[in-house]
Amino acid sequence: MSASELYSKYTKVWIPDPEDVWRSAEVTKDYKENDAILHLKLEDEMPLEYPINSKAEQLPFLRNPDILVGENDLTALSYLHEPAVLHNLKVRFLESNAIYTYCGIVLVAINPYEQLPIYGEDVIQAYSGQNMGDMDPHIFAVAEEAYKQMARDEKNQSIIVSGESGAGKTVSAKYAMRYFATVGGSANEANVEEKVLASSPIMEAIGNAKTTRNDNSSRFGKYIQIGFDRQYYIIGANMRTYLLEKSRVVFQAEDERNYHIFYQLCASANRPDFKELNLSSAEDYFYTTQGGDTLIDGVNDAEDFERTWNAFTLLGVKDAHQMNIYRVIASILHLGNVGIVSERDADTCGIAKKDEHLNYFCDLLGVEHDQMQHWLCHRKLVTTSETYVKTMSKQHAVNARNALAKHIYAQLFNWIVDHINKALHTTSKQHSFIGVLDIYGFETFEINSFEQFCINYANEKLQQQFNLHVFKLEQEEYMKEQIPWTLIDFYDNQPCIDLIEAKLGILDLLDEECKMPKGTDQSWAQKLYDRHSSSIHFQKPRMSNTAFVVIHFADKVEYQCDGFLEKNRDTVHEEQINILKASKYQLVADLFQDEKEPATSNIKMKTSKINVRPLKPAMKVPNKEHKKTVGHQFRNSLHLLMETLNATTPHYVRCIKPNDEKSAFLFDPKRAVQQLRACGVLETIRISAAGYPSRWTYHEFFNRYRVLMTKKNITLHDKKEACKRLLEIVVKDPDKFQFGRTKIFFRAGQVAYLEKLRADKFRAACMMIQKTVRGWLKRIKYRRMRKAAITIQKHVRGYQARRLVDFLQKTRAVIVFQKQYRMLAVRRQYLQIRNAAITIQAYTRGRFVRQVYHELLRQHKATVIQKCVRGWMARKRFCKVRNAVIYLQCCYRRMKARRELKTLKIEARSVEHYKKLTSGMENKVVQLQRKVDDQNKEHKVLTEQLMAVTSAQATEINKLNKELGRRIEQQGDDNRATSLQEEIEKLRKELEKSQTERKILVDTHTREKAELQQRVLDLEKENTLLKDEKEELNQSIKNESKDLAERFTQKTAKENELAKKELDEERSRYQNLLKEYSRLEQRYDNLREEMTLIKHTPGHRRNPSNQSSLGSDSNYPSISTSEVGDTEDAVQLVEEAGLENAAMDMTIFLKLQKRVRELEQERKSLRTEIEQKEAAETKKVNEYNSIPDNEQTADLAYDSLKRQELESENKKLKNELNELRKTIAERAIGENPTNDVENAYTVLLNQLRVANEELEVRKEEVLMLRTQIVDAARQKEVTGSKDKVTEKYEWKRSNENTEKDDVIEAYNGICETNRLLETQLQAQIRQHEEEVERMRTQIEVLKEDMEKQQHVLTQTLQMSPEARIEYNVQQEITRLTNENLDLKELVEKQEKNEKKLKKQLKIHMKKVQELEARNSVQKEPRPELTRQVTVQRKEKEFQGMLEYHKEDETLLIRNLITDLKPQAVSATVPGLPAYVLFMCLRHADYTNDDQKVHSLLTSTINGIKKVLKKHNDDFEITSFWLSNSCRLLHCLKQYSGDEDFMKQNNTRQNEHSLKNFDLTEYRQVLSDLSIQIYQQMIKVAEGLLQTMIVSAMLENESIQGLSSVKPMGYRKRSSSRVDGDSSYTLEAMLRQLNLLNNTMCEHGLDPEIIQQVYRQLFYIINAVTLNNLLLRKDVCSWSTGMQLRYNISQLEEWLRGKNLHQSGAVKTMEPLIQAAQLLQVKKKTSDDAAAICSMCTALNPQQIVKILNLYTPVNEFEERVTVAFIRNIQSCLQDRNEPPQLLLDFKHMFPVIFPFNPSALNLDTIHMPANLNLTFLNRV
Repeated sequence: MSASELYSKYTKVWIPDPEDVWRSAEVTKDYKENDAILHLKLEDEMPLEYPINSKAEQLPFLRNPDILVGENDLTALSYLHEPAVLHNLKVRFLESNAIYTYCGIVLVAINPYEQLPIYGEDVIQAYSGQNMGDMDPHIFAVAEEAYKQMARDEKNQSIIVSGESGAGKTVSAKYAMRYFATVGGSANEANVEEKVLASSPIMEAIGNAKTTRNDNSSRFGKYIQIGFDRQYYIIGANMRTYLLEKSRVVFQAEDERNYHIFYQLCASANRPDFKELNLSSAEDYFYTTQGGDTLIDGVNDAEDFERTWNAFTLLGVKDAHQMNIYRVIASILHLGNVGIVSERDADTCGIAKKDEHLNYFCDLLGVEHDQMQHWLCHRKLVTTSETYVKTMSKQHAVNARNALAKHIYAQLFNWIVDHINKALHTTSKQHSFIGVLDIYGFETFEINSFEQFCINYANEKLQQQFNLHVFKLEQEEYMKEQIPWTLIDFYDNQPCIDLIEAKLGILDLLDEECKMPKGTDQSWAQKLYDRHSSSIHFQKPRMSNTAFVVIHFADKVEYQCDGFLEKNRDTVHEEQINILKASKYQLVADLFQDEKEPATSNIKMKTSKINVRPLKPAMKVPNKEHKKTVGHQFRNSLHLLMETLNATTPHYVRCIKPNDEKSAFLFDPKRAVQQLRACGVLETIRISAAGYPSRWTYHEFFNRYRVLMTKKNITLHDKKEACKRLLEIVVKDPDKFQFGRTKIFFRAGQVAYLEKLRADKFRAACMMIQKTVRGWLKRIKYRRMRKAAITIQKHVRGYQARRLVDFLQKTRAVIVFQKQYRMLAVRRQYLQIRNAAITIQAYTRGRFVRQVYHELLRQHKATVIQKCVRGWMARKRFCKVRNAVIYLQCCYRRMKARRELKTLKIEARSVEHYKKLTSGMENKVVQLQRKVDDQNKEHKVLTEQLMAVTSAQATEINKLNKELGRRIEQQGDDNRATSLQEEIEKLRKELEKSQTERKILVDTHTREKAELQQRVLDLEKENTLLKDEKEELNQSIKNESKDLAERFTQKTAKENELAKKELDEERSRYQNLLKEYSRLEQRYDNLREEMTLIKHTPGHRRNPSNQSSLGSDSNYPSISTSEVGDTEDAVQLVEEAGLENAAMDMTIFLKLQKRVRELEQERKSLRTEIEQKEAAETKKVNEYNSIPDNEQTADLAYDSLKRQELESENKKLKNELNELRKTIAERAIGENPTNDVENAYTVLLNQLRVANEELEVRKEEVLMLRTQIVDAARQKEVTGSKDKVTEKYEWKRSNENTEKDDVIEAYNGICETNRLLETQLQAQIRQHEEEVERMRTQIEVLKEDMEKQQHVLTQTLQMSPEARIEYNVQQEITRLTNENLDLKELVEKQEKNEKKLKKQLKIHMKKVQELEARNSVQKEPRPELTRQVTVQRKEKEFQGMLEYHKEDETLLIRNLITDLKPQAVSATVPGLPAYVLFMCLRHADYTNDDQKVHSLLTSTINGIKKVLKKHNDDFEITSFWLSNSCRLLHCLKQYSGDEDFMKQNNTRQNEHSLKNFDLTEYRQVLSDLSIQIYQQMIKVAEGLLQTMIVSAMLENESIQGLSSVKPMGYRKRSSSRVDGDSSYTLEAMLRQLNLLNNTMCEHGLDPEIIQQVYRQLFYIINAVTLNNLLLRKDVCSWSTGMQLRYNISQLEEWLRGKNLHQSGAVKTMEPLIQAAQLLQVKKKTSDDAAAICSMCTALNPQQIVKILNLYTPVNEFEERVTVAFIRNIQSCLQDRNEPPQLLLDFKHMFPVIFPFNPSALNLDTIHMPANLNLTFLNRV
């Protein structure tokens, strides 16, 4: 295309700007060739005339269309140039807050100066396994790419992180290492990945410092190699460091700090173990205060020191070794404060003897004070013949002191790095490694010295390697796609590298000048001018003779030569080093030992006296190492680094510092462009732009640009041919594109041109649609208006007609109203007069009648009063007489009783009386027994007589009935007439009485009626008022009750939700613990297998100490070569144990044992807690279920209030009644104290008291009897023991004592016999009384029967003969049915007893048979026994039990579990193995064999675990054994004998219950096993669905023609792609879900568990899809939202089709549904923001803002989300207190619940197929 076509009106361009570097403008006038001015308009509407020449090359850069702005990959831009790159980075950084951007193979990382939540564990898991380019740019994507290429290509990888100080290199390297530690965690318990991460805080403490550009700047370069084994687990690491900035130890510029470790030590100086360091605040030391402020905002040095300490501990450095390290660091601080004072002569200086800092320095390092004091101010000069000691000036002494401090710190730094490498070293073989290079970027300051020169030299080498690699990748891409390519000219910086490192280069000349005795910086600079003045990359400054300029690839840099030689030499006085070598501390001595000499520990060099003596040749050996210059060492290490990088596949991360103010999300274009030029990003862009930067697959190109195709081309089946035809038509120049094997390659600008054509096509189509729609809308509007006009006319005319008719009707009605009104007035007047006359007559007649009635009533009342008074007087007289008689009788009886009591007391005191009583007692007992016998006989005789009498009475009654019937028939006719006349006379008399009474009653009734009517009216008025008040109160009560009910329901719902959440959390914790337990168990098995392998391998020996430690629970770690800071003793132990045996896994076994115990304790405690919480939850649920709905609760509340009111009224009435009774009783007592009622009441009270006393007496008697029986039993035992004692020993007592004892014992025995006899008598009396009462009840029953019969007889006599017969028949039928029912009950009871006895007999018979069988087994061989048993048991009924021998258990487990395939039992009952195992278990329970039960269950569980371990990725087998383990668990519950589990059992199943053992603990073990199987099944299903989810939900076009993904030609790495990658459709995922569902249903898995499975799987689908949506800019568009909503609806329909919609699976997808809605809603106004906030309740604020930031229009007519709208959303979402988590945890697992599901099958109906090979099982 020509320039005039490109620079047409409305085209946007970039023009240079002094402030913003580049500025956007728009062409306002078409450009024509040879125009000198280009007419532009700036963004602020300012016009501009841009001067140009006629050459097209000098035209301004074209701007990319808005659709391409914000791309993830800079090389995907259509126009590739500097302003496009800068603008894209700026838009992504400021508007989308995206800090990462791809630039081909380079990841550009901009430092946000703010903590972002994009580095969590969930983000790592989201990027794990993804191809580079599939997700948004991230450091994790680069790390995953390196990890994947290492695993696939088996080639070592490197990640090169570079950038300026403060650009974020260290943080990027740290996150890359964290990714490797998480993804490639160690396979054993060595925790190598934690040690690798623990090295970071240590290296930051000793190698990082605050600078003007960065608060945590790395002042050294490092290359960390992370080693992996063949399974790609981390096994170790190694670190190399480069060019530590030692000068910072002794000097810091303004507003900078020394290394962090110095400030951390000073901040922790108050620790008790740091007293010997004698440290104080950092402000007190010279080496820490030169930069000014010693603190950093937001940094706590004390906390950082704790992290450093913990990191050292994690790496195995003991506390003693750490203290030695801190001693050395503290000594450097004290050395800086040593006061060197110049003396009289200017060339001499000294140190005060009492200098405390020197004393501290010497004490901390363990060196001699005098020697150090001397050699700090003196130096040794060596000549050919002698050695001299010379004093130094103060400045030289200070320089020497600073050099010593730098050397000590550098040696300590190297020592720490070496020991970190030892800690990270592994003895196992390293298969491959990934290296992370964190090295300084290109630096240029106002004053550049030796450090900047080395840094820029390293960047030159790295840039050369980078350019070669980029060119190589471009070449490989073209060759892979079979595209012809030509050599691309790119910048080669080899001449600049040769200038620095070639022979007689800058470094060579520097080393040569350092060897010269009188070499200076000026002489070295002169040599550089003479040698390299002709070089292109070397220049001499005009105004200086001590500086030189090197033209690097990034910029020109002027270096000052001052200090180059000193820094290159890095000299330290040898005398000071020798003093340090003689330190009493081993660590200090080891720091300064020569590398070639062995480190001796006990040699102490005594150098207290220094003599001047000739130089010996032996002293030259230690100086060899010091002859290597810093430049030489750096060049060698750099060459080694480049060799390593060239042998690996590099990955590049370029860190950019956006501003110098360290402000969050502030972008300075000048600083950014400077760094982009320096880091090689623009060079990558230039190389890409030189070829074909835009690359599209044929499928993506076809979907995007098929709008431009004709119908003929679209219908082609070959998309590649369709694309070719389109490009041949649209793009005329064939050089602008190339067709590859799988992609189309475009030159720069062609994609923008195609986008313009596409936009024009869409614009024309939109105009056509708008025209048509607007015409259609106008036509509809016209038709609607016409129809409305016709309707209005119709209604107006009708209205007028209706008004006329209405007027006529009203006039006629008025006439009628007048006529009727006049008639009504006259009639009312007449009726009023008539009613008045009637009323007057009625009142006068009533008055006369009432007077007569009142007179009669007075007479009647007088007679009633006289009658009552006379009766009361007579009763009162009678009561007085009776009470007087009773009182006299009581007095007389009391007197007689007192006399008898005195006589009885006197007699009781006499012994003779007691003897008479005792002597006569036996006779009385005999007499009483005879009486009892006689009474029994009489009782029998009476019962017989009673039976005879009853029978005689029955016969007589029958005879009498017959006679009665005859006489009634005879006399009935004669007596009827007389009886009728008498009855008529009686009736007449009664009629007269009733008439008189009726008259009286009528009068009273009329009077009372009038009064009542008046009263009723008053009450009705009051009632209406009360009703109104009551209704108001009821309404208020109802409202309040409704409010209360709603609050209560809400409260209970919230409490239930909280309780459910807590229960789910407890379950999830418990199940996570189970998962951890199974993982540890698996690891333990692996370690055990490794141990067995190690035992069998030749040459392996175990230390006896290690063997003994297995039995103990000691906490001491085993010997390990990876321990840091080992002393000589540890080294000797390692040598004795051997390197192979040193790193034994004893600690791992001990840790595992402890961990297993802890987990078991936690599991038990959690189980109890879960049971308690489940009980509480069930209570809450029951309470909640008992609560009715809102309306019911309101009615109930109203009814309860009514009931309370009635109860209160009832209580008041009761109280009033009691008060009335009390008053009546008091009046009665006052009037007549001897009232009959009171006497009756007292009699009742006395009877109750007597009954209570009798009850108490009976209780005391029972207690006495019990104590007597117990005492008697004890006395029997005591007497028995006494008899035994008397047989052995003889009593040594006198006869008197024996006699007294005999009397006492006899007396006690008589008392006891009396008591026993009394109790027997009382018992017999009670029995007799009970029998008498029974007889009485029988007599009463007989009497009642007699009465009933007599009543029946009378009824039957009155009946007719036919009715009498029917009645008798009915009576006989009812009697027979009652007897029949009684007999049936008796029969049922007897049958039950028979069944029980039969069962007991069967059990005893079986036991007898088994005993006989066992006896016969002992006598006879086994085969005969088996034949006999089978013969005996063939005839028996199958009881649902299977018998097997103990030795057949392994065969049973193998055939039924280990070797069983699900297909073998697919046609049988689901869960058949579980049924068979339970029937075997039943037989073991039946035989009461606990060992058999235990071994069968344990071997079953172990067998299932073994099968699952073998087939850990087979969903069918996992589902099969989950179903069987659940079925076995249900059987253990169903047949446990527990009533809660037996409610749904039939009688046969209840008979099959377990009899002897309670297997509750095994039920819990089986439940835990089921949980583990469920978790494994979810894991397998997740693995099957994981690869499908993103492709099916986001990338596949479910709705044809709706492109949801925006394919903008990303330059994805070819290494990330595997040929034949297949994309999955939604139908494929639904087929997979169908397959999983069919498998579970086929295996008979419980429906509740299947629902929980799909709830978990749908949560995984939701989490993976949403996480990809949140991490991919290309899918955040309106069309993606449409596709998502369609896909989710398909999934919901699938759930409904499978009857799984109640599983809660749809609820888990609520965040994804809301994300799809968010992509589709309008995003402009504040109302839209409020709607979004109310709609997206399942998404947290961070996710909402992230989606809005990522929202990318697929087409130009879509609008981007503005920054102001996103800020508005953030302000609306500030009130939400939700955790700041960006991604969902797709590994989160809901706690599983196994509901009890009993089987309907009887065990005796289950059939075993022959293919199971279980013929050794016998049916019982």
